Amino acid sequence: MEMFLYGFMQRAFQASMIIAIIAPLLGVFLIIRRQSLMADTLSHVSLAGVAFGLILNVNPSITTLIVVVIAALGIEYLRGVYATYSELSIAILMAGGLAVALVLMSLDQGGMTTSVQQYLFGSIVTISKAQVQLLVILGVAIVVLFLVFKRFMFVLTFSEDVAVAEGVPVRLISLLFSVVTGIAIAVIMPIAGALLVSALIILPAAIGMRISKGFLMCVISAILIGLVGMFSGLVSSYQLGTPPGATITLMFIVLFVISTLILKVVRK
Repeated sequence: MEMFLYGFMQRAFQASMIIAIIAPLLGVFLIIRRQSLMADTLSHVSLAGVAFGLILNVNPSITTLIVVVIAALGIEYLRGVYATYSELSIAILMAGGLAVALVLMSLDQGGMTTSVQQYLFGSIVTISKAQVQLLVILGVAIVVLFLVFKRFMFVLTFSEDVAVAEGVPVRLISLLFSVVTGIAIAVIMPIAGALLVSALIILPAAIGMRISKGFLMCVISAILIGLVGMFSGLVSSYQLGTPPGATITLMFIVLFVISTLILKVVRK
């Protein structure tokens, strides 16, 4: 096909494949831990990191990474403070992150609005070779961590009390998971956009959980769904001339609706 002759499309498909593999590995655990909105919160907080970078004339990717990691640590701390109402940590940080971003944008009197919008919506077709290489490093790290801590995370996700009883370092692993999720969002955000990065993490995992039984099959199904959604979304975006991130997200929504209808028919 013609689009595969272009370097930017080749890099876009490479990035899509990596994101489709690593996003469900995080998304499945986030859903099971009832932290689906954590990805959305960190993506909103990342806008504050972008604003800091632009106002300080520093690479926004660096400041975004720092701010998101701090926010991930903050979520874990507030989860401990509000143990019974752990979702409060997500609400507090989402509001705080957006507030900081808007205040910083207003201090610049609109000068950074255009730049922030680029991070707000993102564009996978403008990805550079350096970003692809960074995604590869991130992907390898997440896969290795998944294989090493899979058993611990499985026990921790379903029952922290059981994890403590078995001697699992609950606090450390939970903190590590939050930080890794924050780093992944900070890396993917310039590509997918702050508004849509959480959809790429949560939707494939949500579909995988509906169509499969068992934890391992759920992860494998989510990765396959991620590949189908990312690739079909990219092709549709190229053919229709629509924004890549939004088109990919809509493709995942379509896959979710189709899987739900098929399940209903099968059950009947």
